[in-house]
Amino acid sequence: MNVLFCVFSGTGNTRRVALRMAEELRALGHTASFYDIKKKAPMPETEGFDCIFFCYPVHAFNAPKPVTAFLKKFPRGNVPVYLLRSEGEPSKLNDASGISPKRILKKRGYLVAGEFIYVMPYNIMFRHSDGMAARMWQAAERRIVRDARAVDALGGEVKRVNLIRRAAAFALRIEHPAMPVLGKTFHVDKTKCVGCGACAAGCPCGNITMENGRPKFGMACVGCMGCAFLCPVDAVRISLLNPWRVNGRYVLEGTPATDEEVCRYLHKMYTRYFHESEQL
Repeated sequence: MNVLFCVFSGTGNTRRVALRMAEELRALGHTASFYDIKKKAPMPETEGFDCIFFCYPVHAFNAPKPVTAFLKKFPRGNVPVYLLRSEGEPSKLNDASGISPKRILKKRGYLVAGEFIYVMPYNIMFRHSDGMAARMWQAAERRIVRDARAVDALGGEVKRVNLIRRAAAFALRIEHPAMPVLGKTFHVDKTKCVGCGACAAGCPCGNITMENGRPKFGMACVGCMGCAFLCPVDAVRISLLNPWRVNGRYVLEGTPATDEEVCRYLHKMYTRYFHESEQL
């Protein structure tokens, strides 16, 4: 089976999960190709692919706007497709992030055969310990092995979303019109910024340009937080969201946190997710 991965990723979590899924599918005898969902990128050629993954992070219980815009223009077809998502917490509210993609894909002729969700460390709100991040990655790897086998058999689970989750996602969709306005007010600490251009190079929306050695933020921000998270000198300031700023890559290959070391925030929810993953 020839598999196409279409990936939108800001800080790299979703890409990492997608790459691991591709690695597992290759071990099962399949081939895999990658396409980055980026602003102004030409649509991918879909001929010859037997299966397609659409991969994205969950933003406020929704799919990021660039993902839904991409899907609306995606070539029509009828091969099996899967939604692969990364999220910051194992909440059922995140199941609503597949509502719009599934609806759009159905109109394009596709049937979503399964949805796979993996918990990865926050890039905004607060910083998890590296032990928490390592345990998240350990859990994701276990789930990917299971899910790759499901794809190998063209199986999978499609999430059912109740009214409460739909309402929460609908309310927080305000992020779509709000982030371009808020993102315009992002700026850098001039005493820290070294003008390396990492923020501009990594922005999947092409929202950042370099002028006179400093980044300039436009009106296409979707709140992926890649600019602040990946800045090598922690110079990016994210306006009203700055108290929630998280900077610096996590160490995912370290020693996983024990149950006692799991964060107090949503402690039971995270612990249950980890235990379920460890039984796979």
